[in-house]
Amino acid sequence: MAEALREDIVSEIVAQERKALDRWGNGDPGEFVELSAPEVTYFDPHLERRIDGQEALRDYYASLAGKIRIDRYELLNPKVQVHGDIAVLTFNYVSWSTAGGKTTESRWNCTEVYARIDREWRIIQTHWSLTRPGQQA
Repeated sequence: MAEALREDIVSEIVAQERKALDRWGNGDPGEFVELSAPEVTYFDPHLERRIDGQEALRDYYASLAGKIRIDRYELLNPKVQVHGDIAVLTFNYVSWSTAGGKTTESRWNCTEVYARIDREWRIIQTHWSLTRPGQQA
């Protein structure tokens, strides 16, 4: 794959992710549903089981709509590995939210697997995990 094309794909995927995170921080998780393929699978550390399918993801996110408020975030160390029509985005995510005069910091690791479907990049698998720097296993 030509380096310029690969860089275009990397830029497109990171931009899509940032757009979805911006909406998420304003209480609207809908962009992630729109980016997801019908067969998407989703792991969340707050759920016991994997979510299967875009409709189930839509239902889960509907329960969170309007309840999330992120004042600011950083998408750190994004890396996109492109292999044909599959791209894997991994990054560290740090967010800050203020409620009742108290600011809370959250740290996460994320993996998003994208597939090129009908010439558009769609999420087919998401995995979020909480990061606990410095903790021993």
